[in-house]
Amino acid sequence: MMSNEELVIQDEYLYKEETRLTVLKTSRFFTGDGFVVYDCKGQLVFRFDSYGPHTRDKEELVLMNPHGRSLLTLRRKKPSLHQRWEGFKGERKDGDKPIFNVKRSSIIGRSRTTITVEVHDNSGVEYFIEGCFPQRCCKIFNATKKLVAEIRRKVDPTTNVMLGKEVFMLCVQPDFDVSFAMGLVLVLDQINGENFFDNGMVETSVHPTAED
Repeated sequence: MMSNEELVIQDEYLYKEETRLTVLKTSRFFTGDGFVVYDCKGQLVFRFDSYGPHTRDKEELVLMNPHGRSLLTLRRKKPSLHQRWEGFKGERKDGDKPIFNVKRSSIIGRSRTTITVEVHDNSGVEYFIEGCFPQRCCKIFNATKKLVAEIRRKVDPTTNVMLGKEVFMLCVQPDFDVSFAMGLVLVLDQINGENFFDNGMVETSVHPTAED
């Protein structure tokens, strides 16, 4: 499960070079919550959806590969004042123990905050998420403060225009599990909630880069 002192959920999603993914939040267009994730070649990498009346309880989220195989299950821990989530490899079964948990470090203030990711059975491995997810501006650091992944706004390379918040970039550093990084995106989306887009938050300035 561990590689180079980083948490690995799925070995197949470890890459030797930086990975840049385009994440599309589909609830902007359809009823329900969902994400589809594409690589730089336009190939589908991950999907998550909760459409229809008979879907899973929203207290449990499942990240899937393009063929519907469960890669990572995320479950809200109750009761949870700080909105705690637990992560399980693959599809969670009764009796399974979580691999990691995610919690908001503070419940005061809901725009910019710090999220802590604690890894079970290895106290030396933990992660910190800093920034403002509603503005699609977050950085994920490991215990040594090394940047392992980043969420940022996506810029149309043909027009240099910043796209809406329903489309954004997930940039993952080499040797960091891309499926784990996307799982954290799902948790951030749940912790923050869509009401952030309508609560009068002041837009922060994020400078686009031509390389996106």
